[in-house]
Amino acid sequence: MSETQTVHYGGEKQERPLGRSIMRGISCRCPACGSGRLFKAWLKPVDQCAACGEDLHHQRSDDLPPYISIMILGHVAVGGFLMTDLILMVPMWVHFAIWVPITILVALLTIQPIKGGVIGLQWALRMHGFSNEPEKTHIDGSSH
Repeated sequence: MSETQTVHYGGEKQERPLGRSIMRGISCRCPACGSGRLFKAWLKPVDQCAACGEDLHHQRSDDLPPYISIMILGHVAVGGFLMTDLILMVPMWVHFAIWVPITILVALLTIQPIKGGVIGLQWALRMHGFSNEPEKTHIDGSSH
């Protein structure tokens, strides 16, 4: 798969580099221009970029960001717990006092950038309406 995809808007060409789009999303910026804010609230994306006007309302990040966050969180919490247990012999309540707050903090700090990265991925790959083509309607009438 190529790193850069070219999309035609009227007579104009627009490249959508995958890595750049994901990194802009991770930094909570518009994947198209990199300057507009991606979120209007903690996990609520804007409908349209204030800087470039790119429509972002049709993004469908849904369940992928929590899955990725859980994978990161599991490695941090379980790995940290096991390494701490190898070095320090402390009671279980001490582990709970250490690892429960760290687990909550890592979950809260990772979910928004991960969701932004997923939106950037969808934009770069022209998924879910980002291609300016009408969405296909299924037999049952749904567009998802």
